[in-house]
Amino acid sequence: MYKSDLNNIKKTIKDLDLDSSLKSICDYLKNNIHGYDWVGYYFHDKLNKELQLKVFAGIPTEHTKIPFGKGICGQTAESNKYMIVNDVSKESNYISCNINVKSEIVVPVFLNNINVGQIDIDSNHPNRFLKDDLDFLININELISEKILK
Repeated sequence: MYKSDLNNIKKTIKDLDLDSSLKSICDYLKNNIHGYDWVGYYFHDKLNKELQLKVFAGIPTEHTKIPFGKGICGQTAESNKYMIVNDVSKESNYISCNINVKSEIVVPVFLNNINVGQIDIDSNHPNRFLKDDLDFLININELISEKILK
């Protein structure tokens, strides 16, 4: 699952810089993967201990800065572990970006084994994200790590 999507993304970002690659990935995922209703990349601002939204595709959000530990994204920033939330209404530390969101996945971007950011995807469908989604997003984030290193 997602093999052709991953290949399309690889081809699309091959000659792009980091920022263009991030935007291209967000747009591709939002427009081509059913249930990826909001897609964004947050990167760490370690000095201020917060995440900063770099690029996204979907409804604009007021959450352009998220303190480490707050919400699903902030928890991932601290734990260095992915999170899949099947029903955001049952999550006590959830930050609502959109009343339509039902589930969320957040997958860290690692550079030399250090969490430097993450991809955040919201879905308007409950229980949307599976292991296939996680594996797909890990692969995409590895492509981003390569771009950061250049």
